Amino acid sequence: MTVSRHAAALFGTQGVANTTGDDIAAVAGISTRSVWRYFRSKESCVEPVLAASAYRFMTSLRRWPLSSSFEDFLIEDLSASSLTPQDLADDTASIRLISLVRDEPALRAPWLMVCGQAEQAFSAVIARRLDLPAGDFRVRLSSTTAIAAVRVVYEEISVSAVAGVRTYTPEDVIRELGRAIRITSNEPICDPRPRRPHL
Repeated sequence: MTVSRHAAALFGTQGVANTTGDDIAAVAGISTRSVWRYFRSKESCVEPVLAASAYRFMTSLRRWPLSSSFEDFLIEDLSASSLTPQDLADDTASIRLISLVRDEPALRAPWLMVCGQAEQAFSAVIARRLDLPAGDFRVRLSSTTAIAAVRVVYEEISVSAVAGVRTYTPEDVIRELGRAIRITSNEPICDPRPRRPHL
């Protein structure tokens, strides 16, 4: 994670093309060989930073009760959660990296890897909400479209935020995510699930 944070900082200050594996190793205080032992490319060095935010998001969604909507739960969960200064720094670094994806195609691979992992994790959440097996076609399709929607929202928000076009509150982001998932899914995964009557 330390190497990933240093790589993210270097990409942000001097660009991906102008950053080498040697640069990342030097700033992280390790050998270049060690960088290549743990990462398949210089761009993949930022996967842990990108994954940290996605992991927290998915961990939160695993607590999502059937009786609550996507937006209501996440806003409530956000107010109850306590992010550390390092969590906030990682989130900021992640936003900056995502904002570079359009102009730095090499960064798309690690970003899509993280989105792929999130898709698998989200399948379990959706399966529970639809009361279907995780491998069911409807669950897989919903998870794929939902994470694609989340990816597009994060890219749009990151570009706008970093460029100073708009300031987003966490609540704004949650509402944008909910709206995008609803638009792209035929399944009512964002809405509270009605209680089944007792027989």
